[in-house]
Amino acid sequence: MPKERVFKIISQLMNVPLDQVHEHSSPETIAKWDSFQHMNLILALEEEFNIKFGDEEIMQMGNAGVIVKSLQSKGVRD
Repeated sequence: MPKERVFKIISQLMNVPLDQVHEHSSPETIAKWDSFQHMNLILALEEEFNIKFGDEEIMQMGNAGVIVKSLQSKGVRD
């Protein structure tokens, strides 16, 4: 499921345990999630799911749940 893959990528990039990543994980809850890491996350997601995000989508990806919904809106499934 895309959610598990997203959570795993966030865990690896932000260097936090996977069990601490959830739909509400965001820059406010993960100290290492700054603007630079956000762009690294977007690039990793684009590579993992073979898609591209627009600038407005990227700006609205404020937490893991929104990221999952954005992927689903692009047709990403299991």
